[in-house]
Amino acid sequence: MDLEISTIWFWILLGVTGIISGVIGYLFGKVNVGSENDNSFQINLLEIQNAKLKADLDTCKKRLSTTKPPKLNVDSPPLPISKLAPRFHAGEAKMAFGKNIKEDDLKIVEGIGPKIEELFHNFDIKTWKALSETSADTCQEVLNSGGKRYRIHDPASWPMQAKMAYEGHWKQLAEWQEKHRAGKY
Repeated sequence: MDLEISTIWFWILLGVTGIISGVIGYLFGKVNVGSENDNSFQINLLEIQNAKLKADLDTCKKRLSTTKPPKLNVDSPPLPISKLAPRFHAGEAKMAFGKNIKEDDLKIVEGIGPKIEELFHNFDIKTWKALSETSADTCQEVLNSGGKRYRIHDPASWPMQAKMAYEGHWKQLAEWQEKHRAGKY
C-alpha cells in the first residue's frame, strides 16, 4: 500500500511539474512575440519615413531639372575669384571636427574610407566639388567597380556632404554626420 501511495504522489508531482513548465514556457513565448511586434512597428514607421524622404528627393530633382539656368549678361564684368569658388579654411574645419582636415580629402565624407577614395580617384573624382556634382547613381557605379564588398555602402548622401565640405559649412557637416551615424560609435 505504501508503494501505491508513493507511486500516486510521484505521478501527481510529475504532472504538476509538467503543468508549471508548460505555463512558464507559454509566458516566455508570449514575451518574445511581443518584442518582435514592437520592432516590426518601428521598422514600418522607418520605411514610411524613408518613402517620404525619397518622394521629397524626387520632387527636388524634378524642380532642378525644370528650372532654367539664368541668362548670362555678356556686358557684366567678370566675377572676382573669391566669388567663383569658396576658399578652404583649415582652421574652421579643425574646429568643427577636432582634427586636421586636408583640402579635397574625400574621407571627410561619412562612409568614405581610403579604399573607396581610391575608387573615386580612379573615376577622376578627386575633389569635394567633383563629388558634390556626382549623382548618387554614379557613386554607386564607382562602388560597384570595387566588387561585392562595397555593396553594403549607401552613397546617397555623399554628394550632399561633399557640397557642404566644398562650401565650407563645417559645423553643419559635423552636426549632420553626428546625427546620421546610424549607430556607429
